[in-house]
Amino acid sequence: MAKPKVVILRTAGTNCDWETEAGFRLAGANPERVHINRFIEKEKKMLDYDILVIPGGFSYGDDIAAGKIFANELRYKLFDSLLRFAEARRPILGICNGFQVLVKSGLLPGNNHQQEVTLTFNDSGKFEDRWVYLKNSSRKCLFTKGLKRVIYLPIAHGEGKFIPNGERVLKKLEGNDQIVFRYADRSGKEGGYPINPNGSIGSIAATCNKDGNIMGMMPHPERYISRLHHPAWRRENLPEIGDGLLIFKNAVEYVK
Repeated sequence: MAKPKVVILRTAGTNCDWETEAGFRLAGANPERVHINRFIEKEKKMLDYDILVIPGGFSYGDDIAAGKIFANELRYKLFDSLLRFAEARRPILGICNGFQVLVKSGLLPGNNHQQEVTLTFNDSGKFEDRWVYLKNSSRKCLFTKGLKRVIYLPIAHGEGKFIPNGERVLKKLEGNDQIVFRYADRSGKEGGYPINPNGSIGSIAATCNKDGNIMGMMPHPERYISRLHHPAWRRENLPEIGDGLLIFKNAVEYVK
């Protein structure tokens, strides 16, 4: 079987596309970095790919709000293609700025294609750049199959506080098993700052859609694909494969 084709959608301000490409190449896929304009101008077709990724960065300088301009481009220029991609149960992953784009376009949580949640300024009032523990909370998300109960990944964001539009939306996410990762400590216990680095409601770090094929996450899996990326790689006996690479591998194996 041919290697699954991954499109890494980039635009002005994207800066994690190369690392994401490397991660998917190691996971056994054939990744390609493509500027959004090539789809808008119909030079490329989204359905020619098996996996769609919106990587991290600061799209359009986050000038209005993080990910908002990129989200509007998807919403008003490519949404039909995105919906067909999603309805075909193909994996879609948004990382950090990509998560912000997915929620502000209405693709996540995806229950009515309207924005039901947001990601906004950290409670700390500053850019948070650190490693965090994440408790694996979902049974349905295809990206988390076989992951440990608690994984370790880096974050780097100034607008990562997850806020649902009221208690009703939060309960719906919980009831539908759409909360994928929660910030926690090494034992899996949730807590305040700095365990929850941005003040996210419910300690939510990642969500998926009802079908489990679309996931958005604030932490960066592409920054931990090898044991050499781990801050304690010289002090601890670590697996050769980082926790982030397993997320990419799950998407690739799902397509295969």
